[in-house]
Amino acid sequence: MAGILTGLRRVYLIIYNWIVFFGWFQVFYLGVKTLIESGHEQVYDAVEKPLLFAQTAAFLEILHSLVGLVRSPISATLPQISSRLYVTWGILWSFPEVRTHILVSSLAISWCITEIIRYSFFGTKEAFGSAPSRLLWLRYSTFLLLYPTGITSEVGLIYNALPYMKESEKYAVRMPNRWNFSFNYYYAALVCLAIYVPGCPHLYRYMLGQRKKALSKTKKE
Repeated sequence: MAGILTGLRRVYLIIYNWIVFFGWFQVFYLGVKTLIESGHEQVYDAVEKPLLFAQTAAFLEILHSLVGLVRSPISATLPQISSRLYVTWGILWSFPEVRTHILVSSLAISWCITEIIRYSFFGTKEAFGSAPSRLLWLRYSTFLLLYPTGITSEVGLIYNALPYMKESEKYAVRMPNRWNFSFNYYYAALVCLAIYVPGCPHLYRYMLGQRKKALSKTKKE
C-alpha cells in the first residue's frame, strides 16, 4: 500500500510540475515577444491568462507542504506564495491602472525565469530521481539576482497601486453594517508593504542557506 501511495505521489508531482512549467513558459514567451514588438505597456494583457493560471496553481504548494507531500517548510512556502497571489490578484487583476507600468515586465520576467527553472528542476527530479548538476546550480543560484528584482517589482507595483486603492475604496467595508466590521484595503496594503521589509531579508537568508546545503552535497558527490 505504501508503495502505491508513493507511486501516486510521484506521478502527481511530475504532472503538476510540468503543467505549471508550461504555464510559466507561455508567460515568458508571450511577455518577451510583446515587450519587443509592442512595448511594456502591452505585456500584462498578453500574459494575463497564463499568468493567472500558473501563479494561482502555486496555491497547491501550500497544501503540498501542509500535508507533507513535499519537504518544503510551510514557514517558507506560505509567505512566498501568498505574497505572489496578492500581487497577481490583489494588485494587477484588481487595479488595471498599474498594468501598463514597466515594473510589470520586470516582475513577469523575474518570476518566469525563476519558475521555469524551479518547476523543470523538480519535474525532472521526480521523474528520474535526480536532476542534472547544471539545472541544480541554476535552481539554487539564479535567485541571487532574480529574487531582488522580483521583490523590487512587487513592492513597486503595490506602491503604485496605493492611490487607486485610496480613491476607489475598492474592497473596503464601511460601518455601520450587519457584521459591525470595517476594512480598508488601502491600509491593508500599507501593512503588507511593512511586512515586506523584515520578511524579504529573512526569506533571502533562508534561500542562501538552502543554496549552501544543496551545492555542498554536489561537491561531496
